[in-house]
Amino acid sequence: MMRRFRFSDLGKQPGRHVLAGLLEGEWLNHGGLSFHPAGFRTHGEEAVHTHETQEAFCILQGRGILELDGEKIPVQAGDVIIIEPGENHHLISSEDEPIINLWLHAGEEPHPNQR
Repeated sequence: MMRRFRFSDLGKQPGRHVLAGLLEGEWLNHGGLSFHPAGFRTHGEEAVHTHETQEAFCILQGRGILELDGEKIPVQAGDVIIIEPGENHHLISSEDEPIINLWLHAGEEPHPNQR
């Protein structure tokens, strides 16, 4: 099941990256920064969006709803959400405080640019 943390929880576990102990994997190796328009739902019309590995959402600004396996969970700036493998997930940006978030994956190999 999805886990929720706050930014103040980051970096408290020994490891190579700030999500060590929260996100499985030795290296952050895939991700990006997303700016969502008001009311935007990630992954368009996809009914199901899942991954084979964990994904972290770090909500940097705004608020909205995380749709997780059909449940609607409020999220806001400062939340760090760990999505587990196989969980169907979509972020919906609020109308009045659109979301800006990082999305990150980790693994046992570094990103090719870090070799």
